[in-house]
Amino acid sequence: MPEECSPPVDTTENMNTDYTDIGADTAEGYAISSKSRDLARKKIGNNGPLDRIRQRCSIAVGDFAMADLMRFHGDPVMTGLSALKNRATIYTDIRMVQTGIQKKGHFSEVKCILDTPCTPDSTGKTRTSIALMALGEQLNGSIIVIGNAPSALLALCDLIQKGTLPALVIGIPVGFVNAAESKELLRTLDIPSISNEGTRGGTPVAVAAMNEIITMFAEENSTL
Repeated sequence: MPEECSPPVDTTENMNTDYTDIGADTAEGYAISSKSRDLARKKIGNNGPLDRIRQRCSIAVGDFAMADLMRFHGDPVMTGLSALKNRATIYTDIRMVQTGIQKKGHFSEVKCILDTPCTPDSTGKTRTSIALMALGEQLNGSIIVIGNAPSALLALCDLIQKGTLPALVIGIPVGFVNAAESKELLRTLDIPSISNEGTRGGTPVAVAAMNEIITMFAEENSTL
């Protein structure tokens, strides 16, 4: 006979009311998250939304050095909050990023571009690049989160240069081939963005940046 499920854990008991983590569903999870954030605040500082993103991205990779690598262009937090208010679609480069993005605290649909119907490319372009090009104008006003594919970020930059206007790009691909270059190119464009210097990055950092903006949105709009 199957065991009965345990009752939900009350996560409000002993919570630090100055800290929010809408992804922490248990008291233990919340305690770990809160302690990690306390350490990050002391090491990185806590002077506004950008420091909050630096903290969370550093926690995501277990390395405070990530904080100094983060780059912000064009007021990305306010733009991201506005896009969430407008229920903008959040597009991700891979399903791992899609899975990691918090679904609570906002009303935006989170889609992976790999699910976009498109014609196979004969020139050898990556699937993410082809999918982005197929989406085209559908990307206008959206939030785009790229944590894995430099080729996708390069393709996105090309689309932006040709007139596509996403609301916010979180471009933090990882790797030794075109990762640093694609992020440098992103920072030259007149689009609000979050990125980082160098070859480091990846899904955990991209997801952390997006989830911190979602958390801020939830705090401001009482959607916790």
